[in-house]
Amino acid sequence: MNGMREDTNGSGGRYDLIVIGAGQGGGPLAGAFARSGRRVALVERVHVGGTCVNEGCSPTKTVIASARVAHVARRAGEYGGAPADAADAADEHAPAPRGWRVDLRRVYERKQHIVDSFRSSSERALAVAGVELIRGHARFVDERTIEVIGGAERGDATDTRTLTAERVVINTGLRPAVPRLEGLEAVPYLTSTSILELTERPEHLVVLGGGYVGLEFAQAFRRFGSRVTVVQRGVQLLPREDSDVADAVADILREEGIDVLLSAEAVRVERDSHGSDGVRLLWRSREAGTEQAVDGSHLLVATGRMPNTDDLRLDRAGIATDARGYVQVNERLETSAPGVYAIGDVKGGPAFTHISYDDFRILRTNLLEGGAATTAGRVVPYTVFIDPQLGAVGLTEREARAAGLHVRVAKLPMTSVARALEVDETRGFMKAVVDAETRQILGATVLGLEGGEIATLFQIAMMGKLPYTALRDGVFSHPTLAEALNNLFTSMDRESGDAR
Repeated sequence: MNGMREDTNGSGGRYDLIVIGAGQGGGPLAGAFARSGRRVALVERVHVGGTCVNEGCSPTKTVIASARVAHVARRAGEYGGAPADAADAADEHAPAPRGWRVDLRRVYERKQHIVDSFRSSSERALAVAGVELIRGHARFVDERTIEVIGGAERGDATDTRTLTAERVVINTGLRPAVPRLEGLEAVPYLTSTSILELTERPEHLVVLGGGYVGLEFAQAFRRFGSRVTVVQRGVQLLPREDSDVADAVADILREEGIDVLLSAEAVRVERDSHGSDGVRLLWRSREAGTEQAVDGSHLLVATGRMPNTDDLRLDRAGIATDARGYVQVNERLETSAPGVYAIGDVKGGPAFTHISYDDFRILRTNLLEGGAATTAGRVVPYTVFIDPQLGAVGLTEREARAAGLHVRVAKLPMTSVARALEVDETRGFMKAVVDAETRQILGATVLGLEGGEIATLFQIAMMGKLPYTALRDGVFSHPTLAEALNNLFTSMDRESGDAR
């Protein structure tokens, strides 16, 4: 092949492990193998750290934190704060003067500093471990042979290396999915990646999609001062959640001035009627059947993500995928090709960093420590970083009832939580699903102040197989959010007439 070359240094292009993709599972796995004395190649065509460090968790939560500061500053009067006089501006400890504004360029710079810091830290860790980091695009030649085209730092598509290994791990992750929508290819639009590069505030951000990603950006940019409209095809936001949770989230967003359109099916997009750089989204009500339009300065397409497998030539290695392109694996993360594994988002299922990292731990246990770890029974928590947070773990009420389980449901509004009242953050509620026979907690959802942290308390109880009564009767510090677990389960027993 023109430009093909075998690595002739040392033992050539032969490795004990090749990892394709330097995400939050692939990087640690490569490092663990290298520290054990194995020869490891880690192939990455864009950035070390994967989605989490570069376009996902770290940058988005940094931006959301900036948005929350703007929101709290606007609420200062509710806590007794008052606008500072102009004379206070010279005092670095004085409140912001009247007329302060969000500087989106500074928000971008702060975000980028965090990304650069985390990315460089990941690169240093790989170097210290002795991992050979190869820049370029990997694709399979056969089961355990890959070729790497070009080097990202050189941009030379004719420079190709062939590598072989005893084991290969696919960790290529996901990318934003672009829907088949008439006119979309002819108008400018944003994705969850490109919106993070904005340095000027959109006048009116139209968000297509009411999932986790779309709602986090919708609220953040509303707090930055943009007008925001969310267009959701389904009858509720956050389709996986129980309807009471989704309805409460919609109420919170509307309370902050976000327009939420439900059962709104996008029909086509076009330039807005004024001939500017704005976008007009035409949508049809799935209930009334009428067609309407919304004009915005920017369009964010947040309709899901798709696996980065279409250019890996998986068929040459006999690696099976499902209809959407996700790599199929068993409970030990083995693909259909011997010696080839897949970890992280690329294999489908929950697309969370903590799942990717746990995948790494499973392979480390099995391949380096002689263990037999699997994904079976793994408790999966997640947090949607709207404000207040939506933290959840285990089964929803709808899922539990659909499974035919006999359940009891505990629910407590945040207005009944002392700590939430004290800090004036009373939106949302706590909800837990309990097996009526065993008293085991099957799942929990917390829409409220530090919802992700509180959901973790439920998760720990589930991991320890504690009955709900252990939380009902536990002695927790006052005043903390955790002590609300007492009232949550006590109120459930009181309403059902159960005695202690």
